[in-house]
Amino acid sequence: MSQGLDPYSLEGVRSRETSPFPSLTVFLALGFVLASLVAGALIATPYAEKIRRKLGLAKQKVVTPPKPKVIVEEKIVEKTVEKVVNVPPPFYQAKSGQQVAKSSMGYDFRSTFKELEGGVASVEREKEGAYEAEISVTVNRPQAAITLEELSLVNPKLQEILPGLPELIKTAKVSHFYDSLYETKSSRLKSKAYELDELLSKHNYYDCQTMLEMEFPQSKRKVFLFQADMDVVSDGSDGDRLPTMPDKIVNSHYYQPFTTYGWPKTGQTVNPMIAGWKKWLAEEKAKAEVSQSEIARLERGIEDLKRRSFLIAEHDPFIVIPVSMIRDRVDPFGPNVGDYVVIIYEERIFPAIVGDGGPTFKIGEGSLRLAREINENASPYSRPVSDVSVTYVVFPRSSGKWKQPDYQEWREECEKLLQEIGGLGSGYSLHKWKNTLPSSASQ
Repeated sequence: MSQGLDPYSLEGVRSRETSPFPSLTVFLALGFVLASLVAGALIATPYAEKIRRKLGLAKQKVVTPPKPKVIVEEKIVEKTVEKVVNVPPPFYQAKSGQQVAKSSMGYDFRSTFKELEGGVASVEREKEGAYEAEISVTVNRPQAAITLEELSLVNPKLQEILPGLPELIKTAKVSHFYDSLYETKSSRLKSKAYELDELLSKHNYYDCQTMLEMEFPQSKRKVFLFQADMDVVSDGSDGDRLPTMPDKIVNSHYYQPFTTYGWPKTGQTVNPMIAGWKKWLAEEKAKAEVSQSEIARLERGIEDLKRRSFLIAEHDPFIVIPVSMIRDRVDPFGPNVGDYVVIIYEERIFPAIVGDGGPTFKIGEGSLRLAREINENASPYSRPVSDVSVTYVVFPRSSGKWKQPDYQEWREECEKLLQEIGGLGSGYSLHKWKNTLPSSASQ
Protein backbone atom coordinates (compact mmCIF):
# COMPACT_ATOMS: atom_id res chain seq x y z
CA MET A 1 0.00 0.00 0.00
CA SER A 2 1.46 3.31 -0.88
CA GLN A 3 2.04 6.06 1.71
CA GLY A 4 -0.74 8.63 1.78
CA LEU A 5 -0.36 12.47 2.09
CA ASP A 6 -0.84 14.16 5.41
CA PRO A 7 -4.07 16.08 5.08
CA TYR A 8 -2.78 18.82 7.62
CA SER A 9 0.50 19.52 5.87
CA LEU A 10 0.89 22.72 3.96
CA GLU A 11 2.98 23.11 0.91
CA GLY A 12 6.30 24.57 1.68
CA VAL A 13 6.06 23.85 5.37
CA ARG A 14 7.85 20.95 6.78
CA SER A 15 6.13 18.87 9.41
CA ARG A 16 7.42 18.95 13.03
CA GLU A 17 9.97 16.35 13.63
CA THR A 18 11.79 15.26 16.76
CA SER A 19 15.31 16.78 16.81
CA PRO A 20 18.29 16.75 19.27
CA PHE A 21 18.32 20.67 19.30
CA PRO A 22 15.67 22.95 20.95
CA SER A 23 13.00 24.14 18.68
CA LEU A 24 12.63 27.82 17.62
CA THR A 25 9.90 28.39 20.18
CA VAL A 26 12.25 27.53 22.99
CA PHE A 27 14.87 29.92 21.66
CA LEU A 28 12.35 32.72 21.52
CA ALA A 29 11.18 32.09 25.04
CA LEU A 30 14.69 32.09 26.40
CA GLY A 31 15.50 35.29 24.52
CA PHE A 32 12.45 37.02 25.96
CA VAL A 33 13.40 36.04 29.51
CA LEU A 34 17.00 37.18 28.99
CA ALA A 35 15.89 40.52 27.55
CA SER A 36 13.56 41.06 30.49
CA LEU A 37 16.36 40.45 32.96
CA VAL A 38 18.70 42.82 31.08
CA ALA A 39 15.99 45.49 30.88
CA GLY A 40 15.28 45.19 34.60
CA ALA A 41 18.94 45.52 35.36
CA LEU A 42 19.22 48.59 33.14
CA ILE A 43 16.26 50.22 34.84
CA ALA A 44 18.12 50.02 38.14
CA THR A 45 21.14 51.85 36.66
CA PRO A 46 21.71 55.50 35.60
CA TYR A 47 21.83 54.33 31.98
CA ALA A 48 18.07 53.90 31.87
CA GLU A 49 17.57 57.61 32.61
CA LYS A 50 20.14 58.50 29.95
CA ILE A 51 18.32 56.34 27.39
CA ARG A 52 14.96 57.91 28.24
CA ARG A 53 16.48 61.41 27.88
CA LYS A 54 17.89 60.39 24.49
CA LEU A 55 14.48 59.18 23.38
CA GLY A 56 12.75 62.23 24.85
CA LEU A 57 10.72 60.05 27.19
CA ALA A 58 12.18 61.31 30.48
CA LYS A 59 9.97 63.45 32.65
CA GLN A 60 11.10 67.04 33.20
CA LYS A 61 12.57 67.03 36.66
CA VAL A 62 11.79 70.07 38.73
CA VAL A 63 15.13 71.16 40.11
CA THR A 64 14.79 72.75 43.52
CA PRO A 65 17.62 75.21 44.07
CA PRO A 66 19.71 74.30 47.12
CA LYS A 67 19.21 76.35 50.21
CA PRO A 68 22.04 78.80 50.71
CA LYS A 69 24.51 77.68 53.34
CA VAL A 70 24.52 80.14 56.17
CA ILE A 71 27.90 80.51 57.85
CA VAL A 72 27.62 82.05 61.28
CA GLU A 73 30.89 83.70 62.33
CA GLU A 74 31.55 83.92 66.04
CA LYS A 75 31.90 87.51 67.14
CA ILE A 76 34.91 88.07 69.34
CA VAL A 77 34.20 90.58 72.07
CA GLU A 78 37.30 92.18 73.51
CA LYS A 79 37.11 92.77 77.23
CA THR A 80 37.97 96.31 78.17
CA VAL A 81 40.03 96.44 81.34
CA GLU A 82 40.11 99.69 83.23
CA LYS A 83 43.61 101.09 83.32
CA VAL A 84 45.16 100.94 86.76
CA VAL A 85 46.57 104.30 87.81
CA ASN A 86 50.33 104.52 88.48
CA VAL A 87 51.08 101.10 86.93
CA PRO A 88 53.62 101.70 84.14
CA PRO A 89 53.58 99.70 80.89
CA PRO A 90 56.12 96.85 80.64
CA PHE A 91 58.21 98.97 78.27
CA TYR A 92 58.26 102.43 76.77
CA GLN A 93 55.85 102.85 73.86
CA ALA A 94 56.38 105.91 71.68
CA LYS A 95 53.34 107.28 69.91
CA SER A 96 53.36 107.30 66.12
CA GLY A 97 55.18 110.35 64.85
CA GLN A 98 56.17 111.43 68.35
CA GLN A 99 59.05 113.90 68.49
CA VAL A 100 61.22 113.76 71.59
CA ALA A 101 63.60 116.62 70.80
CA LYS A 102 61.86 118.66 73.50
CA SER A 103 60.19 117.28 76.59
CA SER A 104 57.69 118.70 79.03
CA MET A 105 60.35 118.28 81.73
CA GLY A 106 62.47 120.91 80.02
CA TYR A 107 65.44 118.78 78.99
CA ASP A 108 66.53 118.48 75.36
CA PHE A 109 67.11 115.25 73.43
CA ARG A 110 69.96 114.84 70.95
CA SER A 111 70.11 111.77 68.70
CA THR A 112 73.00 110.08 66.89
CA PHE A 113 73.11 107.00 64.66
CA LYS A 114 75.85 104.37 64.66
CA GLU A 115 75.96 101.15 62.62
CA LEU A 116 78.26 98.21 63.46
CA GLU A 117 79.07 95.01 61.56
CA GLY A 118 76.89 92.14 62.79
CA GLY A 119 76.11 88.49 62.13
CA VAL A 120 73.16 86.85 60.40
CA ALA A 121 69.71 88.24 61.13
CA SER A 122 68.43 85.13 62.92
CA VAL A 123 71.23 85.50 65.45
CA GLU A 124 71.27 89.30 65.75
CA ARG A 125 67.52 89.57 66.38
CA GLU A 126 67.93 87.44 69.52
CA LYS A 127 71.06 89.19 70.79
CA GLU A 128 70.88 91.71 73.63
CA GLY A 129 72.16 95.11 72.58
CA ALA A 130 72.10 94.39 68.85
CA TYR A 131 69.42 97.02 68.34
CA GLU A 132 69.32 99.64 71.08
CA ALA A 133 69.06 103.29 71.96
CA GLU A 134 71.14 104.88 74.68
CA ILE A 135 70.13 107.64 77.09
CA SER A 136 72.84 109.97 78.31
CA VAL A 137 71.87 112.67 80.81
CA THR A 138 74.14 115.71 80.66
CA VAL A 139 73.69 118.74 82.89
CA ASN A 140 75.67 121.92 83.47
CA ARG A 141 76.03 122.40 87.22
CA PRO A 142 75.49 126.10 87.96
CA GLN A 143 77.92 128.26 89.89
CA ALA A 144 76.63 130.16 92.88
CA ALA A 145 76.24 133.91 92.51
CA ILE A 146 78.60 135.69 94.89
CA THR A 147 79.16 139.22 93.66
CA LEU A 148 76.80 142.14 94.11
CA GLU A 149 76.33 142.27 90.36
CA GLU A 150 75.38 138.59 90.21
CA LEU A 151 72.92 138.93 93.08
CA SER A 152 71.35 141.92 91.36
CA LEU A 153 70.76 139.98 88.14
CA VAL A 154 67.47 138.65 89.50
CA ASN A 155 66.49 141.83 91.35
CA PRO A 156 68.11 145.12 90.30
CA LYS A 157 66.53 146.84 93.34
CA LEU A 158 68.25 144.58 95.85
CA GLN A 159 71.06 146.96 96.84
CA GLU A 160 68.55 149.79 97.15
CA ILE A 161 66.36 147.69 99.46
CA LEU A 162 69.33 146.46 101.52
CA PRO A 163 71.88 149.29 101.64
CA GLY A 164 74.12 147.20 103.91
CA LEU A 165 74.47 144.47 101.26
CA PRO A 166 77.82 145.72 99.88
CA GLU A 167 79.33 145.35 103.37
CA LEU A 168 77.87 141.89 103.75
CA ILE A 169 79.21 140.82 100.35
CA LYS A 170 82.75 141.55 101.51
CA THR A 171 82.47 138.64 103.96
CA ALA A 172 80.47 136.33 101.72
CA LYS A 173 81.40 132.78 100.92
CA VAL A 174 79.39 130.12 99.17
CA SER A 175 77.76 127.85 101.72
CA HIS A 176 78.60 124.16 101.76
CA PHE A 177 74.82 123.66 101.71
CA TYR A 178 74.84 124.85 98.10
CA ASP A 179 77.27 122.11 97.06
CA SER A 180 75.32 119.61 99.14
CA LEU A 181 72.09 120.60 97.40
CA TYR A 182 73.55 120.00 93.95
CA GLU A 183 75.22 116.77 95.03
CA THR A 184 71.77 115.58 96.08
CA LYS A 185 70.30 116.68 92.75
CA SER A 186 73.07 114.83 90.87
CA SER A 187 72.57 111.65 92.89
CA ARG A 188 68.86 111.77 92.16
CA LEU A 189 69.48 112.21 88.45
CA LYS A 190 71.88 109.27 88.43
CA SER A 191 69.45 106.98 90.20
CA LYS A 192 66.52 108.04 88.01
CA ALA A 193 68.30 108.26 84.64
CA TYR A 194 66.32 105.28 83.30
CA GLU A 195 62.98 106.72 84.42
CA LEU A 196 62.39 109.76 82.22
CA ASP A 197 59.25 110.82 84.04
CA GLU A 198 61.10 110.72 87.38
CA LEU A 199 63.99 112.95 86.35
CA LEU A 200 64.14 116.37 87.91
CA SER A 201 62.64 118.93 85.58
CA LYS A 202 64.91 121.62 84.23
CA HIS A 203 62.99 124.06 86.41
CA ASN A 204 63.64 122.09 89.60
CA TYR A 205 67.28 121.50 88.76
CA TYR A 206 68.02 125.19 88.29
CA ASP A 207 65.95 126.39 91.23
CA CYS A 208 68.76 128.05 93.19
CA GLN A 209 70.83 131.10 92.22
CA THR A 210 73.04 131.11 95.29
CA MET A 211 73.52 130.30 98.99
CA LEU A 212 75.81 132.63 100.86
CA GLU A 213 77.14 132.81 104.41
CA MET A 214 77.77 136.43 105.42
CA GLU A 215 78.45 138.44 108.54
CA PHE A 216 77.88 142.15 108.95
CA PRO A 217 81.23 143.67 110.08
CA GLN A 218 79.89 146.08 112.71
CA SER A 219 77.22 143.99 114.48
CA LYS A 220 78.68 140.55 113.74
CA ARG A 221 75.13 139.49 112.83
CA LYS A 222 75.26 136.35 110.73
CA VAL A 223 73.12 136.02 107.63
CA PHE A 224 72.25 133.02 105.46
CA LEU A 225 71.10 134.43 102.11
CA PHE A 226 69.78 132.36 99.22
CA GLN A 227 68.01 133.19 95.99
CA ALA A 228 65.51 130.77 94.50
CA ASP A 229 62.04 130.40 93.04
CA MET A 230 58.99 129.79 95.24
CA ASP A 231 56.90 126.65 95.28
CA VAL A 232 53.85 126.31 97.53
CA VAL A 233 53.23 124.29 100.69
CA SER A 234 49.68 123.89 102.01
CA ASP A 235 50.19 121.82 105.19
CA GLY A 236 49.36 122.35 108.83
CA SER A 237 46.44 122.39 111.29
CA ASP A 238 45.48 123.88 114.66
CA GLY A 239 42.20 123.10 116.43
CA ASP A 240 42.61 126.09 118.75
CA ARG A 241 42.70 128.62 115.90
CA LEU A 242 40.89 126.70 113.14
CA PRO A 243 38.38 124.26 114.71
CA THR A 244 36.82 123.16 111.42
CA MET A 245 38.33 122.28 108.06
CA PRO A 246 36.72 121.17 104.76
CA ASP A 247 35.86 117.48 104.48
CA LYS A 248 38.03 117.12 101.39
CA ILE A 249 41.04 118.12 103.50
CA VAL A 250 40.08 116.09 106.59
CA ASN A 251 39.66 112.98 104.43
CA SER A 252 42.70 113.62 102.22
CA HIS A 253 45.57 111.15 102.44
CA TYR A 254 47.88 113.77 100.92
CA TYR A 255 47.27 116.68 103.27
CA GLN A 256 49.82 116.82 106.08
CA PRO A 257 48.33 118.26 109.32
CA PHE A 258 51.77 118.79 110.85
CA THR A 259 54.56 121.34 110.43
CA THR A 260 57.96 121.07 112.07
CA TYR A 261 57.24 124.26 113.98
CA GLY A 262 54.68 123.46 116.66
CA TRP A 263 53.75 124.25 120.27
CA PRO A 264 51.66 122.74 123.11
CA LYS A 265 47.90 123.16 122.72
CA THR A 266 46.43 126.04 124.67
CA GLY A 267 42.73 125.28 124.13
CA GLN A 268 40.33 122.36 124.44
CA THR A 269 39.07 122.25 120.83
CA VAL A 270 39.90 118.96 119.15
CA ASN A 271 42.05 119.20 116.02
CA PRO A 272 39.64 118.61 113.09
CA MET A 273 42.17 116.38 111.31
CA ILE A 274 41.94 113.71 114.04
CA ALA A 275 38.64 112.43 112.60
CA GLY A 276 40.27 111.46 109.31
CA TRP A 277 43.26 109.83 111.00
CA LYS A 278 41.03 107.78 113.28
CA LYS A 279 39.08 106.54 110.27
CA TRP A 280 42.27 105.43 108.50
CA LEU A 281 43.46 103.72 111.68
CA ALA A 282 40.22 101.70 111.89
CA GLU A 283 40.50 100.78 108.20
CA GLU A 284 44.09 99.66 108.66
CA LYS A 285 43.23 97.47 111.63
CA ALA A 286 40.39 95.84 109.67
CA LYS A 287 42.63 94.75 106.79
CA ALA A 288 43.41 91.08 106.25
CA GLU A 289 47.11 91.91 106.20
CA VAL A 290 47.72 94.46 108.91
CA SER A 291 50.76 96.76 108.75
CA GLN A 292 51.97 97.27 112.30
CA SER A 293 54.29 100.09 111.20
CA GLU A 294 51.39 101.95 109.59
CA ILE A 295 49.23 101.46 112.67
CA ALA A 296 52.04 102.82 114.84
CA ARG A 297 52.47 105.84 112.54
CA LEU A 298 48.77 106.68 112.66
CA GLU A 299 48.58 106.25 116.44
CA ARG A 300 51.59 108.53 116.96
CA GLY A 301 50.07 111.12 114.64
CA ILE A 302 46.75 111.13 116.49
CA GLU A 303 48.51 111.61 119.84
CA ASP A 304 50.57 114.46 118.40
CA LEU A 305 47.43 116.15 117.06
CA LYS A 306 45.86 115.87 120.51
CA ARG A 307 48.79 117.46 122.32
CA ARG A 308 50.18 120.07 119.93
CA SER A 309 49.21 122.83 117.51
CA PHE A 310 50.90 123.65 114.20
CA LEU A 311 51.23 126.39 111.64
CA ILE A 312 48.49 126.61 109.01
CA ALA A 313 49.91 127.29 105.55
CA GLU A 314 46.74 128.93 104.31
CA HIS A 315 46.90 131.58 107.07
CA ASP A 316 50.47 131.73 108.44
CA PRO A 317 53.45 133.20 106.53
CA PHE A 318 56.46 130.86 106.66
CA ILE A 319 59.04 129.23 104.43
CA VAL A 320 60.29 125.66 104.08
CA ILE A 321 63.97 124.68 104.24
CA PRO A 322 65.37 121.27 103.15
CA VAL A 323 65.50 118.92 106.13
CA SER A 324 69.17 118.23 105.44
CA MET A 325 69.88 121.86 106.37
CA ILE A 326 67.64 122.28 109.39
CA ARG A 327 69.06 119.11 110.96
CA ASP A 328 72.51 120.69 111.01
CA ARG A 329 73.08 121.96 114.54
CA VAL A 330 76.82 122.62 114.10
CA ASP A 331 77.14 125.17 111.27
CA PRO A 332 76.59 128.63 112.84
CA PHE A 333 75.17 129.85 109.52
CA GLY A 334 72.75 126.94 109.12
CA PRO A 335 69.06 127.94 109.12
CA ASN A 336 66.89 126.23 111.73
CA VAL A 337 63.15 125.96 112.28
CA GLY A 338 61.83 129.02 114.08
CA ASP A 339 64.51 131.37 112.74
CA TYR A 340 63.25 134.70 111.46
CA VAL A 341 63.48 135.36 107.76
CA VAL A 342 62.86 138.29 105.43
CA ILE A 343 61.62 137.49 101.92
CA ILE A 344 62.28 140.05 99.19
CA TYR A 345 60.48 139.93 95.86
CA GLU A 346 60.74 142.86 93.48
CA GLU A 347 60.22 145.87 95.79
CA ARG A 348 58.23 144.11 98.55
CA ILE A 349 59.64 142.77 101.83
CA PHE A 350 57.81 140.14 103.92
CA PRO A 351 58.60 139.11 107.52
CA ALA A 352 58.19 135.40 108.29
CA ILE A 353 59.82 132.42 110.00
CA VAL A 354 61.33 129.11 108.95
CA GLY A 355 58.34 126.89 109.64
CA ASP A 356 58.92 123.47 108.13
CA GLY A 357 61.38 121.03 106.60
CA GLY A 358 61.06 119.88 103.01
CA PRO A 359 62.68 117.69 100.32
CA THR A 360 66.47 117.60 100.22
CA PHE A 361 66.74 117.97 96.43
CA LYS A 362 65.10 121.38 96.01
CA ILE A 363 64.82 124.73 97.72
CA GLY A 364 62.50 127.71 97.58
CA GLU A 365 59.10 126.99 99.10
CA GLY A 366 56.64 129.25 100.87
CA SER A 367 53.33 128.83 102.64
CA LEU A 368 50.12 129.35 100.71
CA ARG A 369 49.52 132.59 102.66
CA LEU A 370 52.90 134.01 101.64
CA ALA A 371 52.55 132.78 98.05
CA ARG A 372 49.16 134.42 97.56
CA GLU A 373 50.43 137.72 98.96
CA ILE A 374 53.12 137.68 96.26
CA ASN A 375 50.82 136.43 93.51
CA GLU A 376 47.05 136.25 94.00
CA ASN A 377 46.82 133.41 91.47
CA ALA A 378 49.07 131.13 93.52
CA SER A 379 47.62 127.82 94.68
CA PRO A 380 48.88 124.42 95.85
CA TYR A 381 49.14 123.61 92.12
CA SER A 382 50.50 126.92 90.86
CA ARG A 383 53.68 128.56 92.17
CA PRO A 384 53.74 132.34 92.62
CA VAL A 385 57.25 132.81 91.19
CA SER A 386 58.86 130.53 88.62
CA ASP A 387 62.22 132.24 88.14
CA VAL A 388 64.98 132.45 90.76
CA SER A 389 64.19 136.07 91.65
CA VAL A 390 63.10 135.62 95.28
CA THR A 391 65.73 136.58 97.87
CA TYR A 392 65.49 134.87 101.27
CA VAL A 393 67.45 136.47 104.12
CA VAL A 394 67.54 134.06 107.07
CA PHE A 395 68.93 135.11 110.46
CA PRO A 396 70.47 131.95 111.93
CA ARG A 397 69.92 131.15 115.63
CA SER A 398 67.35 133.93 115.96
CA SER A 399 64.38 131.75 116.90
CA GLY A 400 62.44 132.65 120.01
CA LYS A 401 60.11 130.42 121.98
CA TRP A 402 57.88 128.30 119.78
CA LYS A 403 54.34 129.46 120.40
CA GLN A 404 51.13 130.50 118.67
CA PRO A 405 52.02 132.92 115.83
CA ASP A 406 52.02 136.61 116.62
CA TYR A 407 52.42 138.41 113.28
CA GLN A 408 53.15 141.77 114.85
CA GLU A 409 55.88 140.27 116.99
CA TRP A 410 57.39 138.56 113.96
CA ARG A 411 57.47 141.88 112.11
CA GLU A 412 59.14 143.68 115.01
CA GLU A 413 61.79 140.99 115.42
CA CYS A 414 62.59 141.01 111.71
CA GLU A 415 62.84 144.81 111.77
CA LYS A 416 65.40 144.67 114.62
CA LEU A 417 67.46 142.04 112.81
CA LEU A 418 67.46 144.10 109.61
CA GLN A 419 68.80 147.06 111.56
CA GLU A 420 71.78 144.90 112.55
CA ILE A 421 72.76 144.52 108.89
CA GLY A 422 72.22 148.11 107.73
CA GLY A 423 68.41 148.35 107.78
CA LEU A 424 66.05 148.93 104.88
CA GLY A 425 66.56 151.56 102.23
CA SER A 426 64.64 154.81 102.19
CA GLY A 427 61.01 154.35 101.24
CA TYR A 428 60.93 150.62 102.01
CA SER A 429 59.16 148.92 104.91
CA LEU A 430 58.16 145.45 106.05
CA HIS A 431 54.78 144.09 105.07
CA LYS A 432 52.11 144.04 107.80
CA TRP A 433 50.30 140.73 107.99
CA LYS A 434 46.59 140.70 108.79
CA ASN A 435 44.86 137.92 110.67
CA THR A 436 42.72 135.88 108.25
CA LEU A 437 41.66 133.20 110.72
CA PRO A 438 37.98 133.01 111.62
CA SER A 439 38.83 132.60 115.31
CA SER A 440 39.57 135.74 117.32
CA ALA A 441 41.85 133.74 119.58
CA SER A 442 44.92 134.36 117.39
CA GLN A 443 46.67 137.65 116.97
